[in-house]
Amino acid sequence: MASVNIVLLHGRRVLMGAIALLLLVAGSWASWDSARHVLLGGDRERGTITVAACGDDTCTGPYVPDDSAPARTGLTIEKSVAVEKGAVLAVVLKPGTKELIRTGPAGALHAWLPLAGALLLASVLVAGGLALPKVAGAMAVAGGAITLATFTALL
Repeated sequence: MASVNIVLLHGRRVLMGAIALLLLVAGSWASWDSARHVLLGGDRERGTITVAACGDDTCTGPYVPDDSAPARTGLTIEKSVAVEKGAVLAVVLKPGTKELIRTGPAGALHAWLPLAGALLLASVLVAGGLALPKVAGAMAVAGGAITLATFTALL
């Protein structure tokens, strides 16, 4: 009977560890989709957008590229990172799309927000399922700090 309990204990730890790892990988993957455009300069087209109008999910406005790139129309930015009507935001154009991503500290923090959420969720599994409260606490503090810094920077 003792061997069954040991197997169940280790099985639970492996399962909780795998789920926590899956959450962190998914959060990193979701974050990297936007963060790579913000953090890696390269040949990405940068410019500014002046927020003119917002719908349910996105905002639009005149886009002015930084270099000799042609002016474009129909570009959108996610509403959650657009401050208010009339705001001028530094942005980067996501290659192959008409989607703009905010740059600078606020844009970089916003790009890593999915990872922050994953850290917060995984910390519960690490604390309860793996019985590692110090590691879980560090994960929760890191996730909370990124989340707080993001909302502070976007104000």
